[in-house]
Amino acid sequence: MDHPNLIITLAGGLAAALVCGYITHRLGLSPIVGYLLAGLAVGPHTPGFIADEKIAAELAEIGVILLMFGVGLHFDVRDLLAVRKVAVPGAIADSLLITLIGFGAGLTFGWSLGASVVFGLTMSVASTVVLVRVLADRRELHTAPGHIAVGWLVVEDLYAVLVLVLLPVVFQGEALGIGGFAIAVGWSVAKIALLVVFVILAGGKIVPWILARVSATNSRELFTLTVLVLALGIAVGSASLFGASMALGAFLAGTVVGRSDFSSRAAAEALPMRDAFAVLFFVSVGMLFNPTALLEHPGLIAAATVVVLIGKPTVAFLLLTLLRQPPRVALTVALALAQIGEFSFILATAGQKLEIIPAEAMHALVAAAIISISLNPLVCRLAGPLEKFGRRFPAIWKFIDRSRKNLPGLTNEPDNMDGDIPTRAIVVGYGPVGRTLVRLLQENNIEPTVVEMNLVTVQKLRAAGIRAVYGDASHEETVKEAGTERATAFILSSSDTPRAEEAIRFARTANPEIRVVARVGYLRDRAALIQAGADVVFTGEGEVALTMTEFLLRRLGATPDQIDRERDRIRTELFGRPLGIENVVATTTASQ
Repeated sequence: MDHPNLIITLAGGLAAALVCGYITHRLGLSPIVGYLLAGLAVGPHTPGFIADEKIAAELAEIGVILLMFGVGLHFDVRDLLAVRKVAVPGAIADSLLITLIGFGAGLTFGWSLGASVVFGLTMSVASTVVLVRVLADRRELHTAPGHIAVGWLVVEDLYAVLVLVLLPVVFQGEALGIGGFAIAVGWSVAKIALLVVFVILAGGKIVPWILARVSATNSRELFTLTVLVLALGIAVGSASLFGASMALGAFLAGTVVGRSDFSSRAAAEALPMRDAFAVLFFVSVGMLFNPTALLEHPGLIAAATVVVLIGKPTVAFLLLTLLRQPPRVALTVALALAQIGEFSFILATAGQKLEIIPAEAMHALVAAAIISISLNPLVCRLAGPLEKFGRRFPAIWKFIDRSRKNLPGLTNEPDNMDGDIPTRAIVVGYGPVGRTLVRLLQENNIEPTVVEMNLVTVQKLRAAGIRAVYGDASHEETVKEAGTERATAFILSSSDTPRAEEAIRFARTANPEIRVVARVGYLRDRAALIQAGADVVFTGEGEVALTMTEFLLRRLGATPDQIDRERDRIRTELFGRPLGIENVVATTTASQ
């Protein structure tokens, strides 16, 4: 490999992605659109700098593996079970129907049966990244539509994983005849089943053991390296030993790590590299797009866009209506699904490697993705207007609104995925101060969630029935895992919390209304935490000054009123407004 070309391609691709991603973000669009446009900018179909397509494709392979590892890491069967009566039949039927529509479109343009099937498959899977972001921006992620949409996407992801596994078997076995084809499929399924059993059972014991030993070294670099080695190693081993796709191996590796006590830490510390390579994956896809395709194949691009923007949400809405979901829920979920993303490109890339789909199919797919991802936030805003419009037709609306008899277990109102306790506080650190705070919170009917870097402590807390997250609070994934979005207080109980400013900023981003209480050792560090967004900051120096002042005043014979006045004066000088902590307490207790 030409190393200078590798460095130039890497630097050029990431730089273009940075610029285009920043611009699209400022425009309120998904950064994925920027990454695809960056690929177009550094690709062979536009003037100026041209990245090495072969190197970009090889780097994208790593991106696919790490993307699939991330999908497995965040896969939680509980999310699926909570909405299984809607998400499972709905997503399966939706994927099959959209595949059928795409299949028909492919045949219309004169493609082979195989190319038409793969084209339909690529349009049947929406982007989890885009959907979660849009719903979170609309504050609907933790509502009934949000739960259904996430469960729906989980099923679609599993559907895509299954397709990735079977795609090579089906299309490489066409020449074997019916008997040989059946044997090839059966043997492949058997090997995949063996792989799943081996990774889940053996890996479920070996992987946590390895991570525990590495975690005990307290070396962040070693932990990150271990997670990456596990992801890449299991992916490569799956392909070499079992003949399965590396994507499936990476997904299984992610599920094993995700079921362990190290899931939050792995997501927080080891997956930033995933994001970098995922960016390169989208850049490599954008490099395949030829702008002249807009003139050469306008009908194909228009058809793909119509299927994604109109066909997908229409089918999803009809299915959700048949499943007796309320119109507003059905509209919200259906409109959020009106886009395609990462899995669509993974499936299309696999189809290209097998020489199944033509080049113009990839052009149409990239164009449809850019258009649908760009418009999705605007499309999702149509739920309310469409509901009002539908009410103008009472006969039709009466049929649609049969959903008053909802399926069991689902409601139309926002709910709490973690129970019925209305008030929660996040406590970072479980030292002497943290233990005292947790006890006080419990005594006042406030549910504490502890964020702690000591695995043994986390395990003991969970055994005692206290919700605990193993990870670093200065990472966004850990802050989200703790449930900050639904908490009323975020408390840094340790005076030496690593990168406390980052933890506070992430907490503020996740929940702008949360009250933040922090602790530092020295007065000089207080201003930085206040600037980061803390409401109240206590310092070791300040508390010692208060205690010593009170002690000396008592020795000198001061009255209680004199002591209170002096204590308030010193507290104001050292900490600012003396009522800050009272406001925090009032906010927390008022929500009970």
